Amino acid sequence: MIVQPRNLKYRVWATRIFMILFLCLIMFPFLMIISVSFRSGNFATGDLIPSNPSLEHWYLAFGIPWENPDGSVIQPPFPVMLWLWNSIKVSFVSTILILLLSTTGAYAFARLRFKFKEHMLTAMMILQMFPAVLALVAIYSLFDRLGNYIPWLGLDSLGSVTVAYLGGLALHIWLIKGYFETIDQSLEEAAAIDGATPWQAFRYVLLPLSVPILAVVFILAFITSIAEYPVASVLLQSMDNLTLAVGSRQYLNPQNYLWGDFAAAAVLSGLPISIIFLLCQRWIVGGLTAGGVKG
Repeated sequence: MIVQPRNLKYRVWATRIFMILFLCLIMFPFLMIISVSFRSGNFATGDLIPSNPSLEHWYLAFGIPWENPDGSVIQPPFPVMLWLWNSIKVSFVSTILILLLSTTGAYAFARLRFKFKEHMLTAMMILQMFPAVLALVAIYSLFDRLGNYIPWLGLDSLGSVTVAYLGGLALHIWLIKGYFETIDQSLEEAAAIDGATPWQAFRYVLLPLSVPILAVVFILAFITSIAEYPVASVLLQSMDNLTLAVGSRQYLNPQNYLWGDFAAAAVLSGLPISIIFLLCQRWIVGGLTAGGVKG
């Protein structure tokens, strides 16, 4: 029989209470945003549970005109659903490209031998340390020049934002490289003995074993892209080409803060991330723990 300390149950209850309070603290901002989106008018302050709930802001967010009790009709001020669709397109395409490039790049660094490999890895990580904000002028100038030759990569195009987001490859290459190095190389050698080419060993042996880290990289890249603001705000200009992160700023103009509409758009922006997370969650824990960066 195991003898437990007398105060053990008190410590367990204290831990539970602490966790509940901590969870409430984390959830409070999210619950406030939902509350603001259901309030009448555009007020940032008020009770957590609206006294007079309204679907006004959600109608406007979905592009549906809202009719007030006095008969006046409010037209949607901004194309929120178009912005959300732009965000999903840019995030999905850039994430797929990031996954393809970082996977093949990580394979080269993990399995192949070539000169200056360690120096290249170190240089990539050092460059990744600099925030993208410091390169905004260079990014603007680069895509302004590119647009003269390739219009779909010029300023105010979703293509330019998609390509700009590929600049964050280094961290993902490090993550996938660390995971590849945990897989026994003898599996690929056995496949080679059976006649598999290096590409077939990569495609049919290494990739199926790397699904957890690929899922982690996918969700990290998707979240980073869909929530990114500085680069998109510089490259995108016309109202129909904005992403939701950039377009939501229109609600907070100095003359009129539309907090309710902003809150509804903010909740909508979290839906794609939540769906991707729910689809990938069973691989995330394993991928994060096994994909530690190794030198």
